[in-house]
Amino acid sequence: MKAPVISSWFGRGQVEASPDIESAALRSDRFRLEREGEWKRLEAILARMEKGGLRRIADEDLIALPALYRTAASSLSVARETSLDAATLAYLEALVQRAWFQVYGPRQGFVRWLREFVFGGWSRAVRSLWLDTCIALFVMVAGTVVGWLLVAQDEAWFYRLFPAGMMDARQPGASREQLLETLGHDAGAAGLAGFAAQLFSNNSAVCILAFALGFAFGIPSLLLLVHNMALLGVLLWLYNGQGLVAELAAWLSVHGTTELFGIMLSGAAGLHIGRAMAFPGKLPVLDAAAAAGRRAAVVMVGVVIMMIVAAILEAYPRQLVEDTSARFMIGGTMLVFWLAYFYLYRRAAPESGA
Repeated sequence: MKAPVISSWFGRGQVEASPDIESAALRSDRFRLEREGEWKRLEAILARMEKGGLRRIADEDLIALPALYRTAASSLSVARETSLDAATLAYLEALVQRAWFQVYGPRQGFVRWLREFVFGGWSRAVRSLWLDTCIALFVMVAGTVVGWLLVAQDEAWFYRLFPAGMMDARQPGASREQLLETLGHDAGAAGLAGFAAQLFSNNSAVCILAFALGFAFGIPSLLLLVHNMALLGVLLWLYNGQGLVAELAAWLSVHGTTELFGIMLSGAAGLHIGRAMAFPGKLPVLDAAAAAGRRAAVVMVGVVIMMIVAAILEAYPRQLVEDTSARFMIGGTMLVFWLAYFYLYRRAAPESGA
């Protein structure tokens, strides 16, 4: 057989291809022809899976998928070792990569993960932290009481715990009218969107800090909860002096039932990690902390959502709704919603093979 001729870039004549090049081309063609049917079948199965998932795949194709993937991977290995043509090598690399993702890659897309998170995953994670949540709730109530008692015994504690500015009416000696004005309607509604963004940033920072400090056996997380709730105790004492506790509670409830719930869950998540490190049980400390961290992380993803909701409630309904009863209704509705979602709504966890 006569060797093919190749045009020369450096002269007018033609040169014949070497026998080695001809032999390599024949090996590449033979290699492709022998296996191309299986590659094409695998490619067709992958195309259907990428368009519509497993519902578009016949049972026999689904059963054959692992074997076809192994065949393509073996072909890729041979192609690399024998230096077959670049086109075949590139095709096999792309095919094997797509097949690996379908066989061994994650089974959930973002939409499916979000659906599972909202409809069961988040509430299950919160319920798994029930002991830590109870501890965090107790600490928050204790912090509120401590703040009230401290400032009731010595007003100087007000300025230590709640550093009010010179123009802030919320300080000892303020009249009833001045305090009521701080709970009133804000006419500057045009800037409420920016106000909501600022509130979300501040609230999220507190929550993330409470969670992040959990590595120190949860103690800093609890101290942070005490400090933040002492501020609430100081405000309750101040407004109680003018008989405005109900008005303050209504004003706070609009966003507070969501915000304080989220802060409590953040402290519980940090405490959960700290307890796992202090009392790992039969697991090594790092393994126990990692398992607790995965559960707590799911809770914290949901806390971010709660902080967004709290910021919107704080910027809009709290500023625009003045009636005390209406404010209590909004806050109470949110509290009932969160309690029902976390502790009454129960959906079984999906099976691992689903």
